[in-house]
Amino acid sequence: MPGIQEILILVIIVLAIMLVPRMMGRRQEAVPAKPAVPMSGKMRLAIAASLFWPAMMAAAFKPWRQNLVIFCYFGLGPVALAWIVFWVRLGFRRK
Repeated sequence: MPGIQEILILVIIVLAIMLVPRMMGRRQEAVPAKPAVPMSGKMRLAIAASLFWPAMMAAAFKPWRQNLVIFCYFGLGPVALAWIVFWVRLGFRRK
């Protein structure tokens, strides 16, 4: 049979759960920050392809077995090269 202390502790916990949020007041909702550069459809496609291509190459070459170097050349290499070219072109375009 529970003692009076256990019952009082449960009552205090229930009251705290119910009353503390009301006492704290309503918080203002955070305004979501807009991205610095809005993403176009082409950028979204490039990001999706950057994830899809290495995944497909990993499924084809299975680099966890023994073809790690070939996977790096044909799976990660083209993605890294494409993003480097994009980064350089963006730099020349802004200047």
